[in-house]
Amino acid sequence: MLNALEVFTTVVVGLMVGVELSVAFVINPILNGLPEGSGVLGRAHGARMLGALMPVWYITSLVLTAVWAVAGWHHHGAGLVVIAAALLILSVIMSLLLLVPINNRSKTWTPENRPEDWKEQKNRWDRFHYVRVAVIIAAFTLLAAALA
Repeated sequence: MLNALEVFTTVVVGLMVGVELSVAFVINPILNGLPEGSGVLGRAHGARMLGALMPVWYITSLVLTAVWAVAGWHHHGAGLVVIAAALLILSVIMSLLLLVPINNRSKTWTPENRPEDWKEQKNRWDRFHYVRVAVIIAAFTLLAAALA
C-alpha cells in the first residue's frame, strides 16, 4: 500500500509541476505575445480558471506528501519526503502571500478597467511564479529520489 501511495503522490506532484512549468514557459509567453487587450483577457481567464483549480492541487499534493512522510517514517527516503513536504508548505505560503493577491486582482481585468500598473503587477506575479516553480520542482525531485 505504501508503494502505491508513493507512486500516486509522485505522479500528482509531477503533473502539478508540469502545469506550472507550462504556465511559466508556454502559456504566459504566448499571452505576452498577443496584442495587449487580448493578453489581458487571456490572463484574466487563466487567473479565474487556474485560480480555482490549483489551490486544490497544491493542498492535495501537500496532504499526500505528508501522509507518505508519516506512513513511511521508518522507510528509506523518509527524510527526502519530509523536506519535499516542507517545500510544498513553502509553495503554499508563497502562493497565499505573494501570488494569490495579484491573481485575485487580475481576474477581473479587461483592457478597459486594468490598473495603470498592470504590467508591473503581471511581471511581479511572473517573477514570484518562477520562484514557486523552482520550489515545487525541488519537491518533485526529492519525491522521485525517495522512490529510488
